[in-house]
Amino acid sequence: MTEKQDETYEVIVVGGGAAGLSAALVLGRARRRTLVVDAGEPRNAPAAHMQGFLSRDGMPPAEFLAVGREEIARYGVRLVHDRAVDVTGGQGEGFAVRLAAGRTVHARQLVVATGLKDELPPVEGVAERFGRDVVHCPYCHGWEVRDQAFGVLATTPMSVHQALIVTQWSKDVTLFLHTVAEADLTDEDRRRLAAAGVDVVPGEVAGLVVEDDRLTGVRLGDGRAFDREVLFVAPRAVPQTDLLARLGAEMSETPFGAYPVVDGRGLTTVPGLWAAGNASGFAEQVVNAASRGYRAGAAINGELLMTDLDA
Repeated sequence: MTEKQDETYEVIVVGGGAAGLSAALVLGRARRRTLVVDAGEPRNAPAAHMQGFLSRDGMPPAEFLAVGREEIARYGVRLVHDRAVDVTGGQGEGFAVRLAAGRTVHARQLVVATGLKDELPPVEGVAERFGRDVVHCPYCHGWEVRDQAFGVLATTPMSVHQALIVTQWSKDVTLFLHTVAEADLTDEDRRRLAAAGVDVVPGEVAGLVVEDDRLTGVRLGDGRAFDREVLFVAPRAVPQTDLLARLGAEMSETPFGAYPVVDGRGLTTVPGLWAAGNASGFAEQVVNAASRGYRAGAAINGELLMTDLDA
């Protein structure tokens, strides 16, 4: 087999998380020559476990990915640990993906499943404890920290919603307004916070209080400290959608960043270019991302088959 043939695939999947591996699994089982390009930077790496995935509840994310890699390998899917740094094509002639290692790989169809990154509030101690006793998603972590003393670090007025939601897991909740002005709270916000029993503390948070490698409090800039055992934050989601934009995919601005316009299967406005997982939307949990990858993989197989038959 020549080098050119070896570097040409029917489908390239950029991103080796739940969405990318799920798409690759479906494509491999459909006997499609598939390559997964994985930079090895999963969003949920700081978490010890993942929750809410039926039959995989409590499974460490690293173990989940390892199992997924083993599964796609059974069906001949290749995986390279590399980064896609550039991409061209999309005009009916397939795609060329340039990797950081210097090689260029080609495919008829391209799946972008590069997810998003979390930018944490620049508060001392938050980044160091993220995924432990500083968390962001009550559906991911709420059960594990239930009935403890919660703090919620506000970064926008939308943090009120987060404070209200987490009261399902603890009745001891304090909302630290941090960079949000009291005047930014609506009358409805105030009524709901009062009804839920959420204490509201104005003033900017300076850092966390940690004792014996355990969060014990939140410290304000004026020196006051409040005993807390868990802190919920709302990271700024940064979509990793550069490859999609370079290929001319239509993007839609949302309060959480720009995401591609896709149909129900994950197809963008560029023929042959697909988006799955958090590259296609902000709120895709692991189980949802895997579902979106599966759907894209099945649709791609059908697209390739019908194209070949029509030709």
